[in-house]
Amino acid sequence: MSQAQSALLLVIVGRNEPLYEANLLASANNSTAAQLQQSETMTRQNYFVTHSALDLVEKAAFTTHSMYLRVVDKVNQQQVSAFLTAGHTKFMLLHGGHRHRHNEDTIRGFFQDLYELYVKVPLNPLRPYDSPIRSDNFNRRVRALANRYFA
Repeated sequence: MSQAQSALLLVIVGRNEPLYEANLLASANNSTAAQLQQSETMTRQNYFVTHSALDLVEKAAFTTHSMYLRVVDKVNQQQVSAFLTAGHTKFMLLHGGHRHRHNEDTIRGFFQDLYELYVKVPLNPLRPYDSPIRSDNFNRRVRALANRYFA
């Protein structure tokens, strides 16, 4: 049950659609069918909470000059932190739960390193602008960043 109450979900949103999504706490362990169904339900709820915070990110963007927007939404034990790039790409991180409490400096550092990694993606001249990121290399690096900051 405590695993279902913990979350670490990253969503990178472009102008019209999500560009990258990752459940950073996902693990391949042996689970029963009931645990898998409960986990799937919680994952859907986590995506809903994260996507519903998009309007709050847009609103918070006008209240500060900083790229790091801090916590923009709180639902139960979970929080959604946001980072807005100069090109208005939104990095959103759903975090929280009973076992996973992260301080603001850790999340800010994660977003800054993620931004450095993300900036290299649009520089590829063969990649269409504002298209989903499907690079295995990018995925591995994002997960390595998450392990470094949140493990």
